Amino acid sequence: MKIQEIKNYLPHRYPFLLVDRVEEMHLDEKIRAYKNVTINEPFFQGHFPDEPIMPGVLIIEAFAQACGVLIFASNESVKDELLFLAGVDKARFKQPVVPGDKLVLDIKLLKIKRGIGQFDCEALVDGKVVASAKLLCAKQPK
Repeated sequence: MKIQEIKNYLPHRYPFLLVDRVEEMHLDEKIRAYKNVTINEPFFQGHFPDEPIMPGVLIIEAFAQACGVLIFASNESVKDELLFLAGVDKARFKQPVVPGDKLVLDIKLLKIKRGIGQFDCEALVDGKVVASAKLLCAKQPK
């Protein structure tokens, strides 16, 4: 799935759209997407100018956006809803993400109950896990 189709599922736009492409998706199960991290990202102007590192909260946001693509692609009837980040558990950041990295987002849907999805998330660079978390995301009407 390329960026134009991703934009059909997410309300985010530059500079806050953090999913560039979906490489693989199994509806109602899992998604593998990625974000190309470039030096032109606006957050690098302040985080940190002499040692640019992608903020961990933006990696979490990228996870949540990939979760949104999975949920909305799996269920077309949710077009009039948004997915909100409702909880983050067991977040771990194992190595910095820097300009030039391809941040691969592996997301598994664990369950959905009463409109709240539970997801297992891993971010990889060059095949190594750089971050992980368990997310809760809640569907709400627009």
